Amino acid sequence: MTPRPITLRPDLDLIAHLVPGSSRVLDLGCGDGALLHHLMAEHDCTGTGVEIDPEKVLAAIAAGVPVMELDLDADLQLFAAASYDTVVLSRTIQTIRRPELVLREMARIGSRLIVSAPNFGLLQHRLMLLSGRMPMSRELPYSWYDTPNLRFTTLVDLEDLFAKLGLVIDQRINLSIAGEPVGKGFRAANLRAGAAVYVLSQG
Repeated sequence: MTPRPITLRPDLDLIAHLVPGSSRVLDLGCGDGALLHHLMAEHDCTGTGVEIDPEKVLAAIAAGVPVMELDLDADLQLFAAASYDTVVLSRTIQTIRRPELVLREMARIGSRLIVSAPNFGLLQHRLMLLSGRMPMSRELPYSWYDTPNLRFTTLVDLEDLFAKLGLVIDQRINLSIAGEPVGKGFRAANLRAGAAVYVLSQG
C-alpha cells in the first residue's frame, strides 16, 4: 500500500530545511509522522518517531513512518548515545513534565538538536493577562481548562535553560504571530515573536 501524501505545516517545512540530507533523525512528539514522512521521501533521511497518543501513532504507521509509542519524560534512556544525527522536538517542550531531562537526553542521543516552542512572553499574551484572561493565540490555541500545555516559557527563559545545559544556539529563527519566519533584523523577539525554532549543539 502506498503511504498517503502528507502536507507539512509551515513550521515543519521550515524544520525540514534545517535537517541535513541523509541524516538519521529522531522526531520526539512526532504526531502523525508528517515531518519524518517528508524527510524520508524528499531528503533521503532515515529515522524514528516517538509519540504517546495512540491515534497519532496509528496515523504515523499508516503514513509508513517507523514510530514508537513512548513517554518522553520516562523512556528516552532506551535510545543509545549518539544513535541519531538530528533530534527534533517541535511544539512539544511545553507539553512535557521534565523538559530539562528531555533536553539532556536529546543531547546524549544526537549531536544536532532542533527545538521549536511557542513564546508565552509575546506582547499579545501579556496584554491578555493584564486584562484578566489567560492567553490564547495561534501558538496557544487552547482554553485553560483543556490545554495539553504544562509549561509556559518565554524565549528568554528557554534560552537560559539551554545555557544551563551547555547547549549552544547555532541558529534561532523567530516566527511572527502568523507563523512566518521573520528576518534577522527582527527586534524585541521576546515581545514580538509568536514562536521560535532553535538549532542547538553541545558546547
